[in-house]
Amino acid sequence: MARHILLNAFNMNCVGHINHGLWTHPRDTSTQYKTLEYWTDLARLLERGLFDGLFIADIVGTYDVYGQSLDVPLKESIQLPVNDPLLLVSAMAAVTRHLGFGLTANLTYESPYLFARRLSTLDHLSNGRVGWNIVTGYLDSAARAMGLSQQPEHDRRYDQADEYLQVLYKLLEGSWADDAVVADRQQRVYAQPDKVRKVQHHGAFYDVDGYHLCEPSPQRTPVLFQAGSSPRGLAFAGNHAECVFISGQDKAATRTQVDKVRAAAVAAGRTANAVKVFMGITVIVAPTEQQAQARHAEYLRHASAEAGVAHFAASTGIDFAAYGLDEPIAFRQGNAIQSATRQLQSDAWTRRRLLQQHALGGRYVTLVGDPQQVAEQLIAWADDTGLDGFNLTRTVTPESFEDFIELVVPQLQKRGRYKTAYAAGTLREKLFDASHPHLPADHPGSAYRFTPYPAPTGALHHA
Repeated sequence: MARHILLNAFNMNCVGHINHGLWTHPRDTSTQYKTLEYWTDLARLLERGLFDGLFIADIVGTYDVYGQSLDVPLKESIQLPVNDPLLLVSAMAAVTRHLGFGLTANLTYESPYLFARRLSTLDHLSNGRVGWNIVTGYLDSAARAMGLSQQPEHDRRYDQADEYLQVLYKLLEGSWADDAVVADRQQRVYAQPDKVRKVQHHGAFYDVDGYHLCEPSPQRTPVLFQAGSSPRGLAFAGNHAECVFISGQDKAATRTQVDKVRAAAVAAGRTANAVKVFMGITVIVAPTEQQAQARHAEYLRHASAEAGVAHFAASTGIDFAAYGLDEPIAFRQGNAIQSATRQLQSDAWTRRRLLQQHALGGRYVTLVGDPQQVAEQLIAWADDTGLDGFNLTRTVTPESFEDFIELVVPQLQKRGRYKTAYAAGTLREKLFDASHPHLPADHPGSAYRFTPYPAPTGALHHA
């Protein structure tokens, strides 16, 4: 039986996310991101389209590399202003039953003790539909805003992330037993004291001595998302991630990335299929190919290639504005996103080439066509690369998601490559067709599960 393609809508609590400049399109509503209706309407729409989740990106800091200023990010709203993604979940969960929520939070600037409470709270309120996209950050502007002279070195950020996850596992998995809460009114016992345990952690980055503040939520640990393709990022993903988000430009390179992710999981003692791999993609679809091409041309007239390049500049740490249009860009290894800088290493890139690549305001693979063409291209990408699914970016919102749901979803279903109804259970159960909502036995977090102290084996002897 052919695999069902998994789908997340890719969005952000801001105006400009990936395809920049399209907020100027007369049908775009992204400037309404500050209202609850914008998000609850989107959640209802995505659930109607049987999307697995809404993946909400986030950034701490500002994109001040291009031109060494915020002029372009402010004029084009390049992920600025940006609001907190976690605060959206309660409202969207209230109007949906199945849609999952992948939430980005930067662990470098979040206390693990309090963050564990926020995760458990959202997992309770959504009835187990929460995932966490683990990021360590890459912007020096964020470090300065948070009182640091600069961000920690790339690999050291992952060292800190490893310990952060240890602390979270201890809190989420090990502080409360599954049966700690009995809510016995007659005996006046809500939680059994012997079933709640203090977490004591003393490491290189964190010291925690306390009890998790929440009773066990449906998933305990939310589904763990991560994006990182450097050797250190892959090792982290192999150990911790359940879903990995990659950015691909061609099928051969994407296949290599997918294989590396699965190999990292195997190297960590997990199965190759323990990780679902998603790729970011942009789709422009219309009832006919001619109409789709016309819509693509219409969108290009509103997009900002310069804004896309300014965003990419922050990802690499290189000020592309300092180069002439046809001046070769000098590659240098920095402390930002290593996969982004590797792209510049492979060819003689110029600012003109980058502007051409970012014509739609972003650099993701863009599929343009009628419903049958788009469905076949998505299936080919999944089959040729081993991808499990896609993070579908928005162009004109909500039009791009509406078009996909109305036109492409039925074609995928017709080909047996997309579900026709949601499965029961939590987000983890839905994504992995699992029989229980918790981390699987081969995941390192499961080793931190609450286990009863051994019973005494014999009588005490007194002198």
